[in-house]
Amino acid sequence: DEIRRTRLLLQNSGKTLSEPIQNDQTKQAFLLSLSSVHPDTDKIIPVLFRPPAFLPISLPLVVASSLQLRAKQTFFSQFVFHTYTTGFTLLNGNGTAKAEEYSLQQKQIFCGLGAITYAACIGALPLVFMNQYTLKSSLTQLVVKKLLPAPLFGLMSAFTVVVVRSPEFENGIEVMDRNGKVVGVSQKAGEKAVKETALSRAVLFGTTFFLPGVLTYFVERAKFAKFAKTPHALASVRLLMTTSVLAGMLPVSLSMFPQCGEIKRADLEPEILSSTEETELFYNRGI
Repeated sequence: DEIRRTRLLLQNSGKTLSEPIQNDQTKQAFLLSLSSVHPDTDKIIPVLFRPPAFLPISLPLVVASSLQLRAKQTFFSQFVFHTYTTGFTLLNGNGTAKAEEYSLQQKQIFCGLGAITYAACIGALPLVFMNQYTLKSSLTQLVVKKLLPAPLFGLMSAFTVVVVRSPEFENGIEVMDRNGKVVGVSQKAGEKAVKETALSRAVLFGTTFFLPGVLTYFVERAKFAKFAKTPHALASVRLLMTTSVLAGMLPVSLSMFPQCGEIKRADLEPEILSSTEETELFYNRGI
């Protein structure tokens, strides 16, 4: 109800995002609307999948996924993590892709479940391989538990984005001119939107996995940090580092590419080229 009231306030105020906002009440209405309403469908996003909830919910899932204790535990924690991020991607992606022969949302859900399971299996595979062949050397431990998890986690995070949002580059998304008028549906714009989002997600979680592991490795071997060599102290240090890196990387990841994406008219399909004279067109990239 509060969200609907703020949307009504914005409609009555007649302001747009390009105009200066002086009224604090209007500013708060804009913030609430931007964080809780999908820009394409105008549907209210569930609380747990709104952008402000992403950090507090994903943080414990990232921490649990980074422990690398046993293969089963790693699979379960990464399965839960990828389930949440895939749901977030599904609800915050571009909402203009259409399909006539099947339910678009059903296809995305089925593809998402397959991608989640695959990503969790890939995340646990190095531990399964190490335990299966009883590879317990220090080098193997370093590679499997310190070096491999970060790139795998980043790649699988990008992979789930691409799979669940695949209808956007298969069917195309709407592109608009500067006035917000829809001039066509473009597969190339959809491909660009998905690629940018996947890359930003890979950078976010790959870095969040990699930096705390590296810093903790040096802390373990620092002669002056004997206090940090106890299991509880190391766990506290790793938690602090993971929290700091994720909190710092989240705005970096979100700002790598603008949410209102731009694409040159020359890069679009011929049917769109003939329907407008604008040199640059715009689309909702999603988060």
